[in-house]
Amino acid sequence: MDGQENEQHGTGDETAPEDRRAHRRWRPGTVLRRLGVVLALLVVTLAGVVAGTYAGGHVGTDIGPFRAQLNLSPSLSGGTTVDIPPLGALLLDSHDGPAYLTVELGALDQRRTEALIDDPASISRASQSAVEDVRTGVMRLGLKTLASAVLATLLLAGLVFRDARRTAWAGGLALVVTAGSLGLAAATIRPQAIEEPRYEGLLVNAPAIVGDARRIANDYTKYAEQLQRLVGNVSKLYTTVSALPVVQPSPGTTRVLHVSDMHLNPTGWQLIRTVVEQFNIDVVIDTGDITDWGSEPEASFVGSIGLLKKPYVYIRGNHDSGKTAAAVAAQPNAVVLDNSTTTVAGLTIAGIGDPRFTPDKETSPAGSGLTKVVADQVIGAGEQLAATVKASPKPVNIALVHDPASAGPLSGTCPLVLAGHTHARQVSKLPQVPDKQPTQLFVEGSTGGAGLRGLEGEKPTPLSMSVLYFDQQKLLQAYDDITVGGTGQSQVNLERHIIQDPKKGDRVPVTPTPTRGGPVSPAPNGSPTTATPSPTG
Repeated sequence: MDGQENEQHGTGDETAPEDRRAHRRWRPGTVLRRLGVVLALLVVTLAGVVAGTYAGGHVGTDIGPFRAQLNLSPSLSGGTTVDIPPLGALLLDSHDGPAYLTVELGALDQRRTEALIDDPASISRASQSAVEDVRTGVMRLGLKTLASAVLATLLLAGLVFRDARRTAWAGGLALVVTAGSLGLAAATIRPQAIEEPRYEGLLVNAPAIVGDARRIANDYTKYAEQLQRLVGNVSKLYTTVSALPVVQPSPGTTRVLHVSDMHLNPTGWQLIRTVVEQFNIDVVIDTGDITDWGSEPEASFVGSIGLLKKPYVYIRGNHDSGKTAAAVAAQPNAVVLDNSTTTVAGLTIAGIGDPRFTPDKETSPAGSGLTKVVADQVIGAGEQLAATVKASPKPVNIALVHDPASAGPLSGTCPLVLAGHTHARQVSKLPQVPDKQPTQLFVEGSTGGAGLRGLEGEKPTPLSMSVLYFDQQKLLQAYDDITVGGTGQSQVNLERHIIQDPKKGDRVPVTPTPTRGGPVSPAPNGSPTTATPSPTG
């Protein structure tokens, strides 16, 4: 018996350690500790990758005639910034995250600058190497960032864990994370992004840096050509002593400047003159509200139209009176449209004035919102213009209305409708009429920053205008949205948009417009609850 008991005790002693180890392995405390270690590894790895990227994610390289600095930083959205001090910066939606590339072009040194000035053709030759220079620089940047991220993670893990195995795990994980991030950025590269930049800087530099608007295919050859043009443009700016270079338009391109809702702001005229000169504008289109009250003393404000020395096509807004329209018509270069058409710079343009005259919205019910009565007025104006467009002996390229609520009846009659009134820029398509061409609706912001009322909010209303580029068939092929931060601010934001298929128009959502008998009850601020943006003018 004693032997059997001893044998049983002995057997129990042999299996107990294994049971105890298994039990300890799955105890809640052990599981939490293991999860803590894994979490710590992840945190240390990410911290090491971020620190290593900031510490080593930069290289110096030559890009064409420039000495440039390439910097890589973590990012959720990705993209590229090309800093061109002191001229401004180009922002490109070049790739998806999680890596952001910053390219800072340095100024030319004295000897290289003198050589470029003595031989202007050398600018073109030097820019030819830009594509290969960028590719080589980015490859070096990626390899250096990868090595720096892994090294920083190993050092940090060694200090935190003081364990060789855990440090090795952190280093391997850092390699996978960094290489995967760089690979994702490389796999999502969009070469066409360089053709649709967003420019930030001084307005006078914008056309020279961004260059002319051209449609571009999504292939590397076109990307290389555009990059060479960009480097060439900036080289010319750096080597020009007295005047900025004039960017020549592509053959057959017609440039239209769309302005609206000046509201007596003289700053708007300064901005218009700069854009007309720098962008080589062919015709200016004004969709109304050039004044605030439409009074006779305000008529002198339109005298600046004649100074532009470019065709100026205008329609009356709801703040403009008959006297205002007459003052505009008296300018030698102005054309006032009121349910009529004209042909300017090869473009056939139809326009109609706003049916209302409501300078004081506080005392005029018709100006306080899109009621059914007002809707019938503005829709009726659109119907009148649509009949005029259909009866035109020449196909109409652009139709002008002040209130976008008037645009609905024009769907299918012409490819483009321009409007204002809302003080908020919007690009959309009108609901398409079966068997008719699609019609785009461009609503401009306020070129005058909404006048005095633009200062009532926390921030001034920005000054907005757009440059529209038409091809030889007079179809819209590209447009630049220009925004100045507000009254008293000089920094400008320019966004280039390329229309891939001008016959179909831009890829924008369809926006319904009010229809007779539809729900158009006014909102508290005077905006309709459906269909259109808030009318503030």
